[in-house]
Amino acid sequence: MKPENNHGLKRIFRATGFSMQGLRLAWVHEAAFRQELMLAIIMLPIALLVDITTVERLFLILTLFIVLIVELLNSAIEAVVDRIGHEIHPLSGQAKDVASAAVFMSLALCGITWAVILTSRYL
Repeated sequence: MKPENNHGLKRIFRATGFSMQGLRLAWVHEAAFRQELMLAIIMLPIALLVDITTVERLFLILTLFIVLIVELLNSAIEAVVDRIGHEIHPLSGQAKDVASAAVFMSLALCGITWAVILTSRYL
């Protein structure tokens, strides 16, 4: 049953609570999210400390967030597919593979961005 429609600040607080619950669930149940979050926690101070322009710094930080966002979406897709059923079906595999490819592409974007910015500065 769907809860009553909330408006204003109450809706914002409830939505924030659901978001925090989603982050907690991803941390507890998704090893890839934990790994990527730990990597982001390590890389964020580097992005803040290196001698680069503000725009370059923003790109480094944005790509870290993009990886985490795409991983959360991948985890959500996998959960929905698993909820529907565990039997092998080509469309279930396709959905999971495409979501995984999105994570791969976000990681590639992050790696390329970091490599280009840091090598252009320091090599």
